[in-house]
Amino acid sequence: MPTLARPVESRGGLVRLAWSSDIHLNHATLRAWDQWVAGHPVGDLRGLLVTGDLSEAEDVFFQLGRIAETFPLPIYFVLGNHDFYGSSIGAVRRVVTSMSRNQPRLVYLTDSAPIELSAGHFLVGEDGWGDGTVGDYVGSPVRLNDFALIEDFAAQQPGEWLDRLMQLGRESAERLGSKLGGLPGNASVVHVATHVPPFRESCWYNGQTTDDNWAPFFVCGQLGEVLLDYARAHPAVELQVYCGHTHSPGVAKMLGNLTVHTAGAVYGEPKVERLLELGSA
Repeated sequence: MPTLARPVESRGGLVRLAWSSDIHLNHATLRAWDQWVAGHPVGDLRGLLVTGDLSEAEDVFFQLGRIAETFPLPIYFVLGNHDFYGSSIGAVRRVVTSMSRNQPRLVYLTDSAPIELSAGHFLVGEDGWGDGTVGDYVGSPVRLNDFALIEDFAAQQPGEWLDRLMQLGRESAERLGSKLGGLPGNASVVHVATHVPPFRESCWYNGQTTDDNWAPFFVCGQLGEVLLDYARAHPAVELQVYCGHTHSPGVAKMLGNLTVHTAGAVYGEPKVERLLELGSA
C-alpha cells in the first residue's frame, strides 16, 4: 500500500466534500451532466467524493477524465459493480489505478492509503462487494446482471459464483482492515467510502431495509465485520461510512461511534447527495 497521503491543501475554514453516488453517467444526458456539475459549490469545496457506479467498463475511464477536467479539485472515488460491466474486475481496476497514479486530481481510494483531510479527520475507501455472507444466497431467486455482464462471473459456472463473491468481499475487508490498522494515533474521525452497504441495516430500499433474498447481493458482510471490530477496539474514534448501490437513502447507527449513510440515486439524474463537513482546516 502507498505511504500515508499528505493532507489536503486548505485555505481555512471547514473542509467540505461534495458526496455523490451511483451517478451512472452513461445514462445521463448533457443537460443532466450540466445540472450535476452546477450542483457543486466549487469555491466552498476541498474535493468531490463519489461512492461508485460512475458508468460502465471503458466509459468509466472517459468519465473520470471528464470529471477531472471539469473540477479543479481532488476527486476521491471508489468503484461499483456497474463500473465493471463489459469487462473484468481486474482489468478495470488496473486501468483506473494507472489513471489515478498519473492524474493528480484522481484519487482511487481502493488504491490509496488513508488521507488526512483535516487535523484528526482521515478518509479511507474500498470498493466492497455484495459478498453472499448476509441473507439466504442459496434460497434467493435474485440474480443480478453482474453475473452476465462482468467477465469474472460470465466465465464461471453458477455453482462457482458464491465462492467468487465471498472472495471479493474478503479481499475488500482485508484491504480496508489494513488501512484502518495503519491509521496514526491522532485519528479522531475516520470517513469510510465504499459502494456496497456493509450492513443489512444500512441496505435501504424505499424506506425499508433488505430481506434475505436481496441481502446476499447488496451487503458486504465481511467489510461490516472489519468496521465493527475497529469501532469496538477504538471507542474514542468516530467512524462515518458513506455508501450507495441500493439507490435509496437512509442512515443506520450501528454503534455509538459507527454510523452508515446510504445515498439515493435515479438513473439518468446524477445529483449531489449532500455536502460533507469533515472538520476544520
